Amino acid sequence: MADDRYFRSILVLTSIFQGFGWGSIIYFAAISSIDPQMYEAAVIDGAGRFKRMFYISIPMLVPVIAIMLILSMSGILDAGFDQIFNMYNPRVMNVSDIIDTYVYRKGLVEMNYSYATAVGLFKSIIALILIIGVNRLVKMIGGRDHALW
Repeated sequence: MADDRYFRSILVLTSIFQGFGWGSIIYFAAISSIDPQMYEAAVIDGAGRFKRMFYISIPMLVPVIAIMLILSMSGILDAGFDQIFNMYNPRVMNVSDIIDTYVYRKGLVEMNYSYATAVGLFKSIIALILIIGVNRLVKMIGGRDHALW
């Protein structure tokens, strides 16, 4: 935690560990909603495990994947403020500083409220543009059924 060479790898590993449970719940629920008769018919037709995965599981999960992509895009600029703020210290500040910790430092520590608000608003506008762009991309690729609006 005090060496900036390891901070990014620790951050990535803890982020994966943090999101793994929620993602697995969502995808297990989506997989359990697939009709088992489709798998049985594929087995009777001679499909192996990988063919069942590529021709049944993944196509049936495309709507869930699209929604999860759109929802995760909203948090891509967030970068886990809580996680970084808890591991944040002056020794790793050069590699751990993100927009949210910068806004925190400028707004609450240095009491420059207007500048911190402007930076936070700019980040929110960029996040909205990313969400709209990904939604349009999903709509172009998968049709209107997979997009949010």
